[in-house]
Amino acid sequence: MKTGTHTDRKQKNQGQHWISDPKRLSIYLRDGLACCWCGESIEQGAKLTLDHLTPYSLGGSNDATNLVTSCLRCNSSRGNRSVVKFAKACAIYLNHGILPITITAHIRKTAKRELDLSLAKQIIAQRGSWTAALKNPKL
Repeated sequence: MKTGTHTDRKQKNQGQHWISDPKRLSIYLRDGLACCWCGESIEQGAKLTLDHLTPYSLGGSNDATNLVTSCLRCNSSRGNRSVVKFAKACAIYLNHGILPITITAHIRKTAKRELDLSLAKQIIAQRGSWTAALKNPKL
């Protein structure tokens, strides 16, 4: 198989091992342990995932500025829709007066924030894994 092909990218990044544990946790922490789309938090039962703003399938990178925290429901329903299109759908789904432009602005601002990898590494060292940290989010 040739290096750089779509198949290579897909195989290389299967499962949750496409990103380091400290980077994953630092993105979740950067985003307040809540979905950037709908706002559901882990305290409310959200199963957190990472969402590529420019979808990986469309050439998006795994850089932190292209990743935001998303609940499984939002990430699964977004598919390859653009940030703007999904923000519109999300605003309709939420139906509590939030405007799509507000969701989009929040997503863009959040993705630009700095990560604190040292904090994430410290939490993982104390709790054993990023999943253990999410089970008891009291920092």
